[in-house]
Amino acid sequence: MTVSAHVREQHRSHRVGWLRAAVLGANDGIVSVAGLVIGVAAAETARASLVTAGVAGLIAGAMSMAAGEYISVSSQRDTERADAQIEAEALRDNPRGELRELSKIYEDRGVEPGLARLVAEQLMAHDELGSHMRDELGITEIATARPIQAAWTSAAAFTVGALFPLVAILAAPASVRIPVCVVVVLAALVALGAVGARAGGAPLGRAAVRVLLWSSLAMALTYSIGRLVGAVV
Repeated sequence: MTVSAHVREQHRSHRVGWLRAAVLGANDGIVSVAGLVIGVAAAETARASLVTAGVAGLIAGAMSMAAGEYISVSSQRDTERADAQIEAEALRDNPRGELRELSKIYEDRGVEPGLARLVAEQLMAHDELGSHMRDELGITEIATARPIQAAWTSAAAFTVGALFPLVAILAAPASVRIPVCVVVVLAALVALGAVGARAGGAPLGRAAVRVLLWSSLAMALTYSIGRLVGAVV
């Protein structure tokens, strides 16, 4: 492969951190707020109730997504740091054993033993801890946990996603609120699946169908519960 051919490659793995948070946040914003306002609309027709439920769901959901992402990704980061500390101590206490361990990793991947040891020696001379974090533990700079990035990305995506069902159900006439909201939400979900697939380099159709199928099921269940509760009350 020539250098110019390699430069033209467009990898997307570096997007995985914020892309996961964005897709999760947007999908949750669309589905949870849609389910909330559709459920309320199925039980009663008062516009004030829809506004209260929708806005409260948007704010609470965005804050919950931000907090949840920050806490969970921080836990991942803490684990990575703990593993780095363990590895640093092992390198300090038993450098030869760590060299053999790294050499064996390369041998298991198909590298000839002598060459595997030479590669391990050179990599450890260049970045002792980094080589073990990457090849022994699978922790790289691309995949490193970033709690703040995950938190704000997820919260922002949730807010944007939640606006679709909220605006749709408030703008539509009372008699067709639910059908209009459903159509807008389904379109938004298809678009989300396509955008997420595009950003991640995945097949568009499969991603769109996956998002649409599971999200539609969640909304259908919420609508059914809203109808049931409204009938009982």
